[in-house]
Amino acid sequence: MGFSSIEFLLCFLPLFLLLYGVTPRYMKNAVLLMGSMVFYAFGEPEYLWLLVVSVPVNYFLGLHLARGARLKGKDKRQKKKKLEYKRIILLAVAIAGNIGVLAVFKSGIGSGRLPLGISYYTFRILSYLIDVYKGEETKETSLLRLATYITMFPQLLSGPIARYGEVREELYEREFSAKNIQAGLKLFTVGLVFKVLLADRLGLLWREVQVTGFESISTPLAWIAAVAYSMKLYFDFYGYSLMAVGLGQMLGFSLPSNFNDPYMASSVRTFYRRWHMTLGRWFSRYVYIPLGGNRKGEWRTLFNLLCVWLLTALWHGSTLNFLIWGLMLWALIVLERQLGRLGAEKLVSHGVLRVLPHLYLWFVIPVSWMCFAITDLSQLGIYLGRMFGVVEGIRVSAGDWVKAVTNYGALFAAGAIACTPVLGKLFRKFKDSLPGMFLLILLFWLCVWRLQVEGQNPFMYLNF
Repeated sequence: MGFSSIEFLLCFLPLFLLLYGVTPRYMKNAVLLMGSMVFYAFGEPEYLWLLVVSVPVNYFLGLHLARGARLKGKDKRQKKKKLEYKRIILLAVAIAGNIGVLAVFKSGIGSGRLPLGISYYTFRILSYLIDVYKGEETKETSLLRLATYITMFPQLLSGPIARYGEVREELYEREFSAKNIQAGLKLFTVGLVFKVLLADRLGLLWREVQVTGFESISTPLAWIAAVAYSMKLYFDFYGYSLMAVGLGQMLGFSLPSNFNDPYMASSVRTFYRRWHMTLGRWFSRYVYIPLGGNRKGEWRTLFNLLCVWLLTALWHGSTLNFLIWGLMLWALIVLERQLGRLGAEKLVSHGVLRVLPHLYLWFVIPVSWMCFAITDLSQLGIYLGRMFGVVEGIRVSAGDWVKAVTNYGALFAAGAIACTPVLGKLFRKFKDSLPGMFLLILLFWLCVWRLQVEGQNPFMYLNF
């Protein structure tokens, strides 16, 4: 049961909001926790036990990772060292245990399926434990509140990865009001539109190309399909993130934003500062900075970036295509850094030359997404070969790209506009006006109708 399913939209969400609304304030966390368990059970009941076990285990780990009380006595220095040593061992065990469970399922050992949300709730757990260990976050003494943070259904399956400190106050006290429901529902509707009317429709072209066979598509169609996949992935995940933030707002939570117009960036480095921002922030805070960040010279910085991108690749999957994807992005970022040190950024910051960095980005990102999308390396080689015309086609229809443009041109145009800040500005300006609200209501029910006719297309990032 995903956010873009009839069951969620017309059954689970209205019933949950009704129950949540009549529940006394002091019981809302309990209702949210139970509702989240029901939500998860509808999607993957066989792995509910993993979530149920993980929460209390990590709760008790967090209690013991917190810095101890002030020590007294002559040997307090020795006691402090001993206590710190135990905390270090406990943190190592906690990290190894959580990462180990994630790695087992990511590698496919003992199971062909990845438990829903495990990548995301594992990272939320780790961020809490590390922050408590470092003293940057106070340990949570309430199992109910910590369990609610880890499992709350708006962010359970695919983020955003909110740190505990970002929602702690709202777990204690939050406002559930008609105003918040209305504001959250508007944002949720925009995400639903991105998912159902853009991502799912553009995904049809990518599916057609897969059915045709990569060796039988023309070079122009290979590029068009790569752009279609790039847009599908963006609007699918961006749509999910908007829906998650909207749901959080309905319930009284302020979840962090996950995207900031990444296709308006002018480099791969800035693209990934705007794409899946909470994951990038997690790796920066808990991997890149502890390794030294950019404080220990250029070579060490490049090594730290390599570690981040290798781990990012492994986080997405264990197949070699993800490793190629991660290494490609790392290499591009390294190249950008070196060109920046030579002053290349200043050369292209004036006049017509300002468009060149954007053209470069729009060229390399679709290529990188093909390394992300195609898990079979032989097929990946064929596809990239067709994109650059170095692999000979088999029974290629010369006009196949014309048909694609004819059938999907309007969707590409809508997607291109939606990749800019324009729609966001229009949404903020008109969302509270009568015409704006009427349009959102119309779009919501149009999405429901499409889902009823065509069925649900699962979110792509549920696989990671």
